[in-house]
Amino acid sequence: MKEKEIIYFASDFHLGTDGALTSEEREKKLVRFFDEISKDANTIYLLGDIFDYWFEYNRVIPKGYVRILGKIAHLRDSGIKIEIFTGNHDIWMFRYFEDEFNIPVHKNPIRVTHNDKSFFLGHGDGLGPGDKKYKTIKKIFTNPVLQKMYGAIHPNIGLRIMRKLSKKSREKTHMEELEFLGPDREWLVRFCETYIKNNTVDYFVFGHRHLPIDYLLSDQKTRYINLGDWLTQYSYARFDGNELNLLFFENEEGKIYP
Repeated sequence: MKEKEIIYFASDFHLGTDGALTSEEREKKLVRFFDEISKDANTIYLLGDIFDYWFEYNRVIPKGYVRILGKIAHLRDSGIKIEIFTGNHDIWMFRYFEDEFNIPVHKNPIRVTHNDKSFFLGHGDGLGPGDKKYKTIKKIFTNPVLQKMYGAIHPNIGLRIMRKLSKKSREKTHMEELEFLGPDREWLVRFCETYIKNNTVDYFVFGHRHLPIDYLLSDQKTRYINLGDWLTQYSYARFDGNELNLLFFENEEGKIYP
């Protein structure tokens, strides 16, 4: 009998900015988390916004993150499969993780199957109706010509500019992240409901929302899971081969919505 795969999902670490813990404290906590899950993990999916800001110049990457990068390298060297998705804060990942760690970087959602269960995975930004302003900005930020032009700016200047923009983006969305708004106002729920009209999926798994959500869709069998974040929630998901569950690391007061 084929052995069941154990799959972990996490997102929205936002390393480089402080939350309930400083970025350094959170990075150390993440290392403890990875040490713990490495005991049984076959695959780890990191669904975006690992960093609060990231841009890869031709020969330069942002300073810091030595602990988490070293731990990721160790996990890969031990045989654990890792896949990364870009988020809206680290959209400028290019070849570094693929070349250095042999980790694929997904810039768009994907569908995968594990143990006969189908998963629709992505960061979640830009999906569903509305938010036309962000969708326009995303097109600008992902334009190869504009990326090349920005890459010509000296890193000391470029990093300073984009970290300010990243901070403003996070502050703007903070208040609406505090509660589940209901299926009509949660645009990722609306995206999922539209998608399952013509497709079969067992689990939608996203980040971006910063709220741990486990929501049963209208077909009464498909679940929408949002992974929450590591700024305040320290939440993640574990698939044991049969069921996908939201869990919390070193956070006994964690709450799952709705």
